[in-house]
Amino acid sequence: MLFNTNLEEIIFHRHQTVRSDELIILSGYLGPNPVERLKDLPLNSTVIYGMYGDRGIQKRLHTALITHQLNIPNINIYYSTVPIHSKCYIWKNKKQIQHALIGSANFSTNGLTTPYREILAETTFDTFNPLDEYINRVMKNSILCTDIQEVKDGINTINTPSIQISREFCRISLLDSRTGVVQLKSGLNWGQGNAHTAPNDACLVIRKEYIRQYPNLFPPKQDFTTMTNMGGRSNRHNDIIEIIWDDGITMNGLLEGSQIENKLKYPNKFSSFPKKSLMGEYLRHRLGVPLGERVSIDDLNKYGRTDINISLLDEGIYYFDFSI
Repeated sequence: MLFNTNLEEIIFHRHQTVRSDELIILSGYLGPNPVERLKDLPLNSTVIYGMYGDRGIQKRLHTALITHQLNIPNINIYYSTVPIHSKCYIWKNKKQIQHALIGSANFSTNGLTTPYREILAETTFDTFNPLDEYINRVMKNSILCTDIQEVKDGINTINTPSIQISREFCRISLLDSRTGVVQLKSGLNWGQGNAHTAPNDACLVIRKEYIRQYPNLFPPKQDFTTMTNMGGRSNRHNDIIEIIWDDGITMNGLLEGSQIENKLKYPNKFSSFPKKSLMGEYLRHRLGVPLGERVSIDDLNKYGRTDINISLLDEGIYYFDFSI
């Protein structure tokens, strides 16, 4: 069977139908949030970051993975010293493969949640032995993430098949570009003036000038067609991303909304997912603003800055720096 939607839920629930005590994940690239979610599974998990041997890993992503390695008892995270771009999800019981999925989906939120972009397919019994030999070979050339003495992070610009990842960053303002103060009903105060939002909802506004200056940081919106009895209907997908904050906090986010630039549709805001209030509550906590209250420019000035630096660590993984 082949799957191209709901890949994340398939991976995190497959143990319910397959007798297993171990999950092995080999992925070209990793996201910290799916790795953290492995703590909720009733089995031990081994995760291998395949492309470390080719391009290394950004230090901020490495730090997030180290945190998971040290704090989650049922996972081990390895870095392959030989470049491996494969994506394999293997369920074992008493060291024997019981079930496996292979395909194109990285073990990251973006890789597992974007409909129709990636696939995973079930393997057959006759592939279990060569697949086990392959994984064992990769493991022999892998290092536990905590054993890395110096992170290999010397590449300034990285090309992947779908996106160019650069070490540049965009300084996103938290102030209205016209008034120079915090918006009363949008941005950090998105939830303050709309009956369809919660009081602590917040977003970071993506201005067109940011897209023009930093096109590699903001991907165009993806269209896909949903088949119905009346034919096909075009839908615009809001990409789910992973956010790593400067203090180590991670959360899922959305690149949502739309705006036209160079005849393409781009997102117009960052928000948190699944609740838009997660970002608002987090930022109010850092600013010292009580939950439910409006954020003002005085609050930002007292904190010490009125913007957030946004950079791209990997495809679908962003670093948000709100440090003083």
